[in-house]
Amino acid sequence: MSMTTISSKFKIVIPKDVREKLHLSPKQRLHVVEKGGLITLVPEVPLTFLKGALKGMSKAGIREK
Repeated sequence: MSMTTISSKFKIVIPKDVREKLHLSPKQRLHVVEKGGLITLVPEVPLTFLKGALKGMSKAGIREK
C-alpha cells in the first residue's frame, strides 16, 4: 500500500507506482468523493475511452414496451 502526506498548502502527491498503474498524466482531472470518512479519488475518463464498452451487449429486456 502506498502512502502520501498532505502538505501545509493541502496538496498531495500521488505515488509513482499508483500513477503508472492507473496511467495518470499531468493536468488530468480527478473527482474527489467523500463517504463515511473515506476519501476516494476517481480519474475523469474521456467519453472516447468508453467507445465500444457495451459492444455485443444484449438489448433484450432493457426498455419498457
